[in-house]
Amino acid sequence: MTAAPIAILSTGLVTSVGLSAPATCAAIRAKISNPSETRFMGSDGEWIMAHQVQLEKPWRGLAKLARMAAMAIEECLAEVSREKWPEIPLLLCVAERERPGRFQGLDEQLFFEIERLLEIKFSPDSIVVPLGSVSTAVALMQARKLIHERNIPRVLIAATDTLLTWPTLSYYEQNDRLLNENNSNGFMPGEGAGALLVGKTDGQPQLLCTGIGFGVEKAHINSTEPLRADGLTDAIRAALHDAAVQMHDLDYRITDLSGEQYYFKEAALALGRILRQRKEEFDIWHPAECTGEGGAVAGSTLLALADAACRKGYTAGPNILAHMTNDVGQRAALVLKFGSA
Repeated sequence: MTAAPIAILSTGLVTSVGLSAPATCAAIRAKISNPSETRFMGSDGEWIMAHQVQLEKPWRGLAKLARMAAMAIEECLAEVSREKWPEIPLLLCVAERERPGRFQGLDEQLFFEIERLLEIKFSPDSIVVPLGSVSTAVALMQARKLIHERNIPRVLIAATDTLLTWPTLSYYEQNDRLLNENNSNGFMPGEGAGALLVGKTDGQPQLLCTGIGFGVEKAHINSTEPLRADGLTDAIRAALHDAAVQMHDLDYRITDLSGEQYYFKEAALALGRILRQRKEEFDIWHPAECTGEGGAVAGSTLLALADAACRKGYTAGPNILAHMTNDVGQRAALVLKFGSA
């Protein structure tokens, strides 16, 4: 192993199918989906369907993002004394800056609104990671440095995002990217929040991140270039090298795929370019089929689900490949292992 692993110590989730990590993971395992009509109408005159998080009040915008994040963080830190919270850096994952309809002040205001709701100040080492679906992988890389180079015992990674704004939905609808009765090659938008507390391994069976890799896809979904999956291939190869394993050593894949053929094709191309030994089975999980396209929340959902699945023993094995993408071409991959270091 070429890099010191970091362990997932606890998780928190807020999604359309559950307001906690256990509820969400149980719903995903049961293939439960909960789409509903939004207050937005498409060009076909039909209400746009989405995976909406129902809270006690109809908050919107930054207020809802902050509420969802605070809920996920409180769940994740439930076993940590509140007196210790100010010592923990918060790496906050949000939508990429290129996202159509992105809220103004997202980078500047959301972090402080979360602190206000929680009545806490996180460590000065806290940062905002505005890279959409790949944010969690970037945050894990930063957390690994803080833990192993700065000797910070625990780091909190939180994500919150929504695609349920009219500027965002109208952009995707105009570009035929939303799933509806007339378009099977699309995704159903969603929203939510997630949190991961990470730290050094303690010798107990835990979900470990043993490899992290990144790449850039020039032939991204808005490009006219032919897709060869160069970016995702580079990311997976880097993660495998980081973890000192081969593709055939892994038992299954868990990804942020949400319905568009482009991203399924990319995943298939990357697999074909890397896997060099035949496997009887190499399953691919895509929880967005239950929670919708969640943007920056995708990464924390993947890891929380992998952690729950491994602990409950319903996986094909302990070795996992996770990979994530965003529309501007950034690609990330993680090698995960459930066990003790």
